[in-house]
Amino acid sequence: MSTLVVCVGSLAILYVAYVTYGKWLSVKLFELSDSAPVPSRALRDDADFVPTKKGVIFGHHFTSIAGTGPIVGPAIAVFWGWLPALAWVVLGAILIGGVHDMAALIISMRNRGQTIGDVAGRMISPRAKLLFMTILALALWIVLAIFGLVIANIFMMYPESVLSVWVAMPVAIAVGLWSHRRGSSLTLPSILSLLTLYAATAIGVYFLPIDLGVWFGIPKPAAGVYLNVVVVWTLLLLAYCFAASVLPVWLLLQPRDLVNSHQLFVALGLLVVGLGVASLTGSADLFAATDPISRDVPADAPPILPFLFITIACGACSGFHCLVSSGTSSKQVACESDAQLVGYGSMLLESGLAVVVIMACTAGVGMGALTKTNTPTSYAYSTNDDGAVLTGKEAWQQYYASGEQGWASHSLGKKLAAFIEGGANFLTAIGLPLKLGVGMVAVLVASFAATTLDTATRLQRYVLQELGTSIGVPTGNKYAATGAAVGVGGLIAVLAGAVPGKGGLMLWPLFGATNQLLAGLALMVATFYLWRRSKAIAVLAIPTVMMMLVPGWAMTYDLVTKWWPQQNWLLCGFGVCILLLQVWIFIEAAIVWKKAQGVLEPQLEPLTLAENS
Repeated sequence: MSTLVVCVGSLAILYVAYVTYGKWLSVKLFELSDSAPVPSRALRDDADFVPTKKGVIFGHHFTSIAGTGPIVGPAIAVFWGWLPALAWVVLGAILIGGVHDMAALIISMRNRGQTIGDVAGRMISPRAKLLFMTILALALWIVLAIFGLVIANIFMMYPESVLSVWVAMPVAIAVGLWSHRRGSSLTLPSILSLLTLYAATAIGVYFLPIDLGVWFGIPKPAAGVYLNVVVVWTLLLLAYCFAASVLPVWLLLQPRDLVNSHQLFVALGLLVVGLGVASLTGSADLFAATDPISRDVPADAPPILPFLFITIACGACSGFHCLVSSGTSSKQVACESDAQLVGYGSMLLESGLAVVVIMACTAGVGMGALTKTNTPTSYAYSTNDDGAVLTGKEAWQQYYASGEQGWASHSLGKKLAAFIEGGANFLTAIGLPLKLGVGMVAVLVASFAATTLDTATRLQRYVLQELGTSIGVPTGNKYAATGAAVGVGGLIAVLAGAVPGKGGLMLWPLFGATNQLLAGLALMVATFYLWRRSKAIAVLAIPTVMMMLVPGWAMTYDLVTKWWPQQNWLLCGFGVCILLLQVWIFIEAAIVWKKAQGVLEPQLEPLTLAENS
C-alpha cells in the first residue's frame, strides 16, 4: 500500500501545482495572450515554423525532453535512498524545472523563435551570446554522443526492443503525410499507428528480436574491436538523425514524436496501474525493498550534497529543455496560452515519469530480481542458495550492491536494467507475461531516448548556424551544419576511449553538471527578461543562483578529487572550459545588471497581427 500512496500523492501534488502555480505563471507573471502574434504563424515556412495543434506539440515537446535522463538519473540516485530522490524530483520540477522550461519557451516565442542563447546577446551582452552558444554546442555534442550510445546499448542488451523503435519511423512519415496533405483529424492514424507499434513490440519479443551479434556475427564492445555492435547501432542512429534534422519538421520529427507519445503514454499508464495492483496485493512494498535514506552508500561514493541535484537532472530541472523550448517548440506553438501546457505541463509530466522510475527501481525490483536464461529474450527470477526467489532488499541488492569495486560498479547499463526489469514486474501484476513486460519497458526507454536524440541533432544544427553567424562564418547550409553535428557527436561516441563504442560514456560524469549549469544560464537570461520589464524576479532569480552554484560546486569537486588525481585530461579539459565560460558569462551579467533595470533590450522587428492571421 505504501508504494501506491507515495506514487499517487506525488502525482497529485504535481497536478495541483499545474493548475495553481502554473496558472499564476501563465496569467500573472508572463501575461500570456491568445491574441498575441507567434512565430509559427508570422514566420511560417512549413519546414521549421509550423503552427501546430496543442495536443501534437505537447506530444512532440514531452517526448523530446523526456529522454533517458529522467530514467537514468533517478535510477542512479535511489542509491542514496528513495526519499531524497523523490523530494528533489517533485519540488525541483514545480519550483525550478517547470519555470525554466516555460520561461525559455515564452521568451523565444516573443523573440521570433530565437534560441535562448541568441536572446542572451540582447538581454545581457553580445559576448554573453557567443559564450552561451559555445556552451550550448559543447553540451549538445555531449548529449548526441551519450544518448546515441545509450540507445545502442539498449539494443544490445534488449534486442526485442529494436523492431518497434525502427518501425516507428516509416509509420511517422505516413502520419505526417496524412496530416499535411489532408489536414484532417489525427484520431484514426494515431490509433492505427499505436496498434502497429505495439504489434511490432510483440513481434520483436516473441518472433523477431534483432541481435546484430547473432545475425551478422558482429562482436560486443571490447578493446581493439573497432566495428562492434554498439558502434554499428550508433552509426545507424546518427544517420537517421541526419535525415530527421534536414527533413521538414512535419514530415518525420513531429509525427514521430506524436506516434511515440501515444505509445509511451499507454506504457506509462500501464506501469501506474500495475504499480497500484502490485501495491494493493502486497507484492510491491516500497519500505520492504529499500530504506527511505540509504545506509549502504560505499565509502568512495560522491556525497549526496551536491551530487543528488546533478545526478537527477532531467526529472527535476534540465538545461537541455531550454534548447527544446526555444529551439523547436517555440517555432510550432500556435498561440501563447498553449505555453503553460507545453512548457510547464510537459516538465511536470516528466517529473511524474521520474516518480514512476523511482518506484520501479525500488518497489518494482523488490518484487523479484530477474536474470536472463539461455535465450536472449527469456527471463526468470533469481533465487538464493535455498532456491527461494530473491525479493525485497535482497532483490534490490542484485542491482545496487557495490561489490569490491565500490561506486565504480554502478554502471549505466545496470541502472537501465533496474528500471526496465522493475517496471516489467509491475506489468506482471496486471497479467502481462514477464517476457512481454520487459520488451514493452525496453521499447519505452529506447523510444524516449531516440526522440531526444533526433531533436538534439536538429537543435545542434540551429546552434551551429547561429554560432557561425555570430563569428562571421557562413553556415546557412543546413546539410553542412547537420553533418558537423552528427559527425563530431559520432567521433566522440565511437572513437574516444580504450574500447570503441564507449567513448561517449566517458563524458557521462560531465553530463549532469553541464546540464544543470546550462539551466542556470537560461534562468539568468529569463531573469534579465523580467528585470528589464521591472517585474518581480524572485521566482527566477532564486533558482538561477541555485542552478549555477550547485552544479559548479559538483564539477569543481570532481575536478579536484577525481579527474585531476586520475589524470583524466579529457574530463578535466571539458570541465575547466565549461566552468570558465560560466564564470565569464556571470561577470558579463554582473557588469550590466544595475543599468538594465527597467530598460528594454534592443528589439527585433516585431511580429504583426496581420502576419499572424
